Amino acid sequence: MRRRRLGRDKETPELDITAFLNLMVVLVPFLLVSAVFSRVTILELNMPSGAGGGAPDDPTVTVEVVVRKEALEISDGEKVVARFPNLNTAEQGEAGDTAEQAADREDTAGEADGATVPPTDEVYDLEKLSRALLDIKSEYPEKTDSMLLMEPNIAYEHLVGVMDTVRGADVREEGSDPEDPEAVEHVILFPDISIGDAP
Repeated sequence: MRRRRLGRDKETPELDITAFLNLMVVLVPFLLVSAVFSRVTILELNMPSGAGGGAPDDPTVTVEVVVRKEALEISDGEKVVARFPNLNTAEQGEAGDTAEQAADREDTAGEADGATVPPTDEVYDLEKLSRALLDIKSEYPEKTDSMLLMEPNIAYEHLVGVMDTVRGADVREEGSDPEDPEAVEHVILFPDISIGDAP
């Protein structure tokens, strides 16, 4: 009798997975629904195919935005038509210093302090750049391509900030309330951007 009882006690109990299945029934639909809201934004860029920067959609004009450490420049492919100095260089530059020396001094100080990259609008005058690009767009409304040329060691955050300014601008209606968000219109400038090295 004792052996029979011991044999019964050693029987393996059945595995109850009802709770696990209930969890899966709830979890799978939740993951499928939430996956709809998880999207990756991809910005399509073009690489210049040669010295001319590929085939522009309007061969009569070229829009080049050059990102330098000491300034932002707008060029027509042959000459600089507008130049906006680095805001930090303009404020911190010492008498007798060139723009490059001031920019190098700023970089050295930043590395020594271990400081993070400052916002793009505190380094470059994006408002003036945007106004200049709006003027060009008003003259050539059908043009959508542009070139963004960079010097080495330009911070990625600054590249993205300038790129956003080249792609579009928020324009407020004249005489509108400054706090009225509906009075702001987003104008698409030059969204077809090619990236290259600054000359």
